[in-house]
Amino acid sequence: MHQPAATTLHAQSGVNHHARWLDALAVAVLAITAAIAFATFRDYGLGTHSQYGALLVSLYRSNFADQRALSFVNLYMYGGGFDIVATLAAKVLPFGVFETRRLLGAAVGLVGLFATWRLGRRLGGPIVGLLAITLLATCPLYYGHMFINAKDGPFAAVMAIALLGLVRAFQEYPRASPATIALCGTGVGLAIGARVLGGFAVADALLPLPLILVARSRAIGAKPALAECGSFLVPLMPAAILAYVVMGLVWPWSVLSPLNPFRAVEYFSNFFEKPWRELFDGQLIPVIDMPRSYVPTLFAVQVPELLLTLGACGIAGAIFAIARNADRGASGVGHRAALLTTVLAVALPVLVTVVSRPAMYNGIRHFVFVLPPFAALAGWAGAYIGEHLYRYSKVATAAGLLVLVAGIASPDYNHLAGGVPRARQNYMLDYWGLSLTQASRRLLTVLADRHEQPPGRQWTVAVCGPHPPVAVALGPQFTTTWNPKGADFAMVVGEFYCAKLDAPVVFDIVREGVVYARLYDLRGRTISSLLTVPGIEQTNY
Repeated sequence: MHQPAATTLHAQSGVNHHARWLDALAVAVLAITAAIAFATFRDYGLGTHSQYGALLVSLYRSNFADQRALSFVNLYMYGGGFDIVATLAAKVLPFGVFETRRLLGAAVGLVGLFATWRLGRRLGGPIVGLLAITLLATCPLYYGHMFINAKDGPFAAVMAIALLGLVRAFQEYPRASPATIALCGTGVGLAIGARVLGGFAVADALLPLPLILVARSRAIGAKPALAECGSFLVPLMPAAILAYVVMGLVWPWSVLSPLNPFRAVEYFSNFFEKPWRELFDGQLIPVIDMPRSYVPTLFAVQVPELLLTLGACGIAGAIFAIARNADRGASGVGHRAALLTTVLAVALPVLVTVVSRPAMYNGIRHFVFVLPPFAALAGWAGAYIGEHLYRYSKVATAAGLLVLVAGIASPDYNHLAGGVPRARQNYMLDYWGLSLTQASRRLLTVLADRHEQPPGRQWTVAVCGPHPPVAVALGPQFTTTWNPKGADFAMVVGEFYCAKLDAPVVFDIVREGVVYARLYDLRGRTISSLLTVPGIEQTNY
């Protein structure tokens, strides 16, 4: 009688020991990513704006007397939690404002990685969590936007937090713990407060409820099932209140009127800028006329093949498990609902975009937030495959590990796109001109090495591409302009709208054989225009 108990205890101890090692590896992935991020955050290009945060800080410091933040461009229709923290951090950290924003973006991205690890662990245990964090940390689309994108990067992280709260709540059905309620409220509030697209988190929370009601009605009857669902929802009401408070703190405009969040939805439903054209699938297409294939295509060519394959398998497997599982117990139904809300977090935004066909531009930066749940489902599928390989043979397991190691090393565009060189012909690689920061630093080094001084005035640099990265990197001794006439140098990004100039090339910024930026010496030359598309200097570029 005692031997089976001892055997069970020993087996349980082995399982716990195995889980601790897997969790330790996940923490190691997070630590390594953090170390790399801290060592390299200064090297990234200048991304999005920084003025909004200063205005929000002024709003709070003046007890809402200084209300410039509530009408600043159209940014008041976005939340500013990241911008507020970045503005305050820049006052105490020994870095410049833009370096601080990159460092803080990396920190927030690491929080998103942590949430993805815990999400994967919730869905399938330690191995799923480890695979999820590894796949996401090595995804260039997620990792790069941690540093350069003060809107979509933080939004992805807080959406992962919100989803983690929802998964916990469903798994604890029919009564979520106070900690889970607080996590749900904070996560959803931060998500909607970051971008109005955070409303998808509310849809992810509500849509699994019919599944629960149907399954529980079959198990215990309709009235008890409704009562049980009510006992689940009523304790979550404080989470809704908390979400509203948090949303108001990071997005003050949203609570000036109860209808303001809906006004933001209406505003962003209609394209609010002068339309321009972008390169997609080898064609120049107005952003308001992008085909429905835009997001699925770019998702397919930018996400690493391994993550893409495992994620697709994870979605299919989760749908199969949701439909097939006949467990009508509260815990079993809750787990199915948790899987469903994770699938919805990936699929619903993409499906809505394909159906509604809004203006689409800047690649798929707006969809970075679907990557954490996608990675969690990929980890779920990877763990399932790995378990079967382990049962088959050690050789198969070793082969699977080799595929994993090889698959997590991926360029910005995967092999489905033909790699970066082929992608240059079909898509925009540097829509924000991030390479211009490196080109500007290189110009400063070249001038210093040559001991060249400006000719009795500021150096004039004609820039084809976004000007702020160049102005910030070069400093006050330089003037930037779109007009190459009389300019000393021309700095151009390697995108379709910049012309190849008949002037000496000083240097190129090259990655994987592709020119991202180029510097020309225009002294003694007459160049009429930097552009292949007239008037593009008035657009989003």
